[in-house]
Amino acid sequence: MSVFKDKVVVVTGGTEGIGKALVNAFIAEGAKVATCARNYDKLYTLQLQHTSVELHTMTCDLSKETDCRRFIESTLKTFGGIDILINNAGVSMRALFADADVEVIKKVMDINFYGAVHCTKYALNSIVERRGTIVGVSSIAGYRGLPGRSGYSASKFALQGWMEALRTELLDTGTNVMWVCPGFTASNIRNAALNKDGVAQGESPLDEGALMTAEEVATHILSAIERRKRTMVLTFKGKQTVFMNRFFPAWADKLVHKFFFKNGELVK
Repeated sequence: MSVFKDKVVVVTGGTEGIGKALVNAFIAEGAKVATCARNYDKLYTLQLQHTSVELHTMTCDLSKETDCRRFIESTLKTFGGIDILINNAGVSMRALFADADVEVIKKVMDINFYGAVHCTKYALNSIVERRGTIVGVSSIAGYRGLPGRSGYSASKFALQGWMEALRTELLDTGTNVMWVCPGFTASNIRNAALNKDGVAQGESPLDEGALMTAEEVATHILSAIERRKRTMVLTFKGKQTVFMNRFFPAWADKLVHKFFFKNGELVK
């Protein structure tokens, strides 16, 4: 029997990419799942795909604390508690800092960082009571600042620092806190990434077909939760980047610049 059987799992941003793959994976393991997203139609489509299982959905803008509270409280009312919270929802950006409106960075922080903080705050008592798990889906950008993604990098650095502090605070409670850095993953996050004016770009600068699939990432995350790991960095390039940045930071600066720029122009 799966260790996730009848566990209550909350996944934010569960209608696309890694979030949707996580929802599907946990349902397949027999878990009771709650998820949220801003798009009602996508949530409705997800419900139609899982009509015979316990799936709780709600439209939610994670940049708003009231929406986060409403979603978590409705999940507690529906299922009676929360065992696992996966703070997955997020938005990226692609613009040089010199060109970007500061409001774009604030929006990224509100969703990626404060959305996780607010959802965790309202779910915390139940998770601690059940000696459960809190997960943050971070990024290599949480270890290494990436050009053209200064706000995104800031949000992931903040997320990991906050989660490390939270993990230490909860060390004696039996609650596990972990953060996962998938590396480049085939998903909609780059298409939905905000440009310098805060508008979704609608295209990806990367070859999505060559990237790790969201389903593969979800499989790794479930395994890491089961093993109650502290951190997980996926893909060879991701691990290589973290290693290089830790031990050879100046060299990493040059390699990252070469990867993202061509003839002085941001290309990725």
